[in-house]
Amino acid sequence: GDKTVPETLAATGGGLGGATIKGVDMTFDQLEKMMGKYMTRKVRRAWPEKERGPGVNAKNELVVAGLQVGNIFITVQPLLGVEGDPMRLLFERDLTPHPQYCAAYEWMRFSEEKGGAGSQVVVHLGMHGTVEWLPGQPLGNDRQSWSDEMLGSMPNVYIYAANNPSESILAKRRGYGTLVSYNVPPYGRAGLYLELANLKDLVNEYRSGEGSSGRSDLREAILGSCERTGITSDVELPAKDDEDAADLSDEEFDAWVATVSNYLVELEARLFSSGLHTLGAAPTDEELSSYLNAYFNDRMSGEEIESVIAAWHRQKETDGKQTTPGFLSWLQNFAASFMGGNEEFSHGAVATHDATEKDLLKDEAMQIVDLLGKNVEEIDSVINVLDGGYIKPAPGGDLLRDGTSVLPTGRNIHALDPYRMPSAGAWARGGRAAKEILRQHLKANDGAYPETVAVTLWGLDTIKTRGESIAIVLSLVGARPVKEGTGRTVCYELIPLNELGRPRIDVLASLSGIFRDSFANVVDLLDDMFERAAIAGESPDMNYIKKHAMELEAGGTERPAARLFSNPPGDYGSMVNEVIGNGDWEESEALGEIWKGRNSYSYGRKEGGGGTRSGTARPEVLDKLLSTTERVVQEIDSVEYGLTDIQEYYANTGALKKAAENRKEVDSSTGKAKKVAVSVIEAFGGASDDSSKISVRDVEDVLRMEYRSKFLNPKWRDAMLEQGSGGAYEVSQRMTAMVGWAATADVDNFVFDQAAERYALDEDVANKLKKSNPEAFKNVVRRLLEASGRGMWDADEETIEKLKCLYADADDLVEQVASSFG
Repeated sequence: GDKTVPETLAATGGGLGGATIKGVDMTFDQLEKMMGKYMTRKVRRAWPEKERGPGVNAKNELVVAGLQVGNIFITVQPLLGVEGDPMRLLFERDLTPHPQYCAAYEWMRFSEEKGGAGSQVVVHLGMHGTVEWLPGQPLGNDRQSWSDEMLGSMPNVYIYAANNPSESILAKRRGYGTLVSYNVPPYGRAGLYLELANLKDLVNEYRSGEGSSGRSDLREAILGSCERTGITSDVELPAKDDEDAADLSDEEFDAWVATVSNYLVELEARLFSSGLHTLGAAPTDEELSSYLNAYFNDRMSGEEIESVIAAWHRQKETDGKQTTPGFLSWLQNFAASFMGGNEEFSHGAVATHDATEKDLLKDEAMQIVDLLGKNVEEIDSVINVLDGGYIKPAPGGDLLRDGTSVLPTGRNIHALDPYRMPSAGAWARGGRAAKEILRQHLKANDGAYPETVAVTLWGLDTIKTRGESIAIVLSLVGARPVKEGTGRTVCYELIPLNELGRPRIDVLASLSGIFRDSFANVVDLLDDMFERAAIAGESPDMNYIKKHAMELEAGGTERPAARLFSNPPGDYGSMVNEVIGNGDWEESEALGEIWKGRNSYSYGRKEGGGGTRSGTARPEVLDKLLSTTERVVQEIDSVEYGLTDIQEYYANTGALKKAAENRKEVDSSTGKAKKVAVSVIEAFGGASDDSSKISVRDVEDVLRMEYRSKFLNPKWRDAMLEQGSGGAYEVSQRMTAMVGWAATADVDNFVFDQAAERYALDEDVANKLKKSNPEAFKNVVRRLLEASGRGMWDADEETIEKLKCLYADADDLVEQVASSFG
């Protein structure tokens, strides 16, 4: 019951709660007997005796350890082993899992008679692990794929996030996983806090006040508050460079305050994930209310939501007491819905023609509450699959974007038909997004079109948006999908220039490994489109794809129309996040070059064996495209995974931005290379959102919005602190991501200031973090000191000295906990 894991486990006598420590120290010869000579020989070559990787003791034995509780063995999945040297994945094409990683899986699945643990099934808990990402065939394992070697014939039950159908494909395809989905945490509204709440009061008082003297005092207070909170970075003052803000006319200041007020309203209503989800736990009434509030937004009042939840509870009580046979009960309700005799709004009732919109909303809300109440089936499904039972399938996604089809959880989730992308809705929204991206670029660049725009194509947002990012690529190029009678897309045809009315924009398509592997048909269709665009009978001045292809061809470059770039075949990730995690970098420019080195493989019909079966390294084409890239586009598909929440965004989008900037000319006035803009599209929202509204913002604006609404928000922080060790880990991860964004984009000084105040210098918060997860607290302080040392954060000497003392104490605490385990 004690959330403080280190203290619980280290407690004298019975600290393990009845569990025992179990494991093995395995020699290489023992590993070879389990794994066979052929695969072991590969491991020996990749990891010689002096470079055996993690998990090796002083005797050069491979250490596998965990806790045994009854007939359950609990362990932490081994590290990948390349964290300190990520470029090995690029240059060593025969790299294998490190020896201790191999030992852990081989020992778990081998019988006790043969020296193993004799596991009959493995349960991977939480999204996502690493076994499905190991080197090997990308689309389906062969006998020499390391995922196959590690898992063998051992059943794999994978407890996976319901809102990530993209990566779940890999868990099925390469990890042989039977998935059991779990729900997302409840949603919360950011609200306003501390100085932001004070600013809102000042703004409201100013806008409603009368009399020039009072308004003059408020004017100074508003300016001071905006400076302290960094709001002037989001809502710039209209003052000219040589004009003081105090000299603004009343009309100018009033207009600016109105914009500040609108920004505060948007920030206050912004959603975030509140805490973490507990597997198999039924949501509380408060959590149900948060789900419904986020889903319906302003279409249902708080009182109406409460009445729905109360009615649901009454319905459950009635169902529990019901003695009428199920079919007869359903028939009675069905008839009552027509006769007006069923005053309770039941999710099973059929709506009449006279039903009001409110009645229909309540019916939908009742259905959602009932489905959320089935979270308990998550644990039931795990037990069922362990018993060899059948798990019902369901589409992956999240409630806000995909509606009730993704509920209940505890299901074996799947994705969508890749041959029907983009869908009609995705095509419409993607086209509007592309127009807005170009509009903003034209406005910021004196009416000049970008020659090249880099668009990130990820499996997750592609699945959840039904192909909006693909539609953005097509719209920028000036092409449209052509579908056959069955609805399948057969090609992307070029729109005539006279119909398009502008130049064709060249596109560098940056594919995630999952997109590359999962959407081979889309890769081939896009490649065909770029090939045709490169030789179209059009002027290069109106067709930047053709212009750049001609320039490459003149230099003797092969495949000058290659535009689809990703990792080497069978590999995944830029590894920039590994470098940031270890702090193993000097200049930020190096991060861009790591990204380029990991993404120089071209894919398409004319590459290697065709499609995604094989790619071809074309660094010279990628280099050309990066040199002409003026804007990067990234789509965010859910509330749960924003720019600041996971490492992948800065490691890919941020590093791509940096790679492009590395190839820009240095501005003599600033001494720095020209900045490459990043357009972020937030492709999520509640059910009431107007689908015609497309949110396209610069990355710096989105970062500030996210930090204010989540990481710097005491409401978000306190929700995470309540989750103990796991919540502290989430805090720590976001602090690392902050350093990643500061290295690849711009993070305002106030963000670091307030992060230090909220998590390190607040004694109560610091004590909670240290108690629940000493390593996490140590990392929080370490990242703040790193940011200061790298010039990302301008902090005063007193603050830095306090942080140094905190770090020394945290380091001692970590050592103390580690030593308690012997």
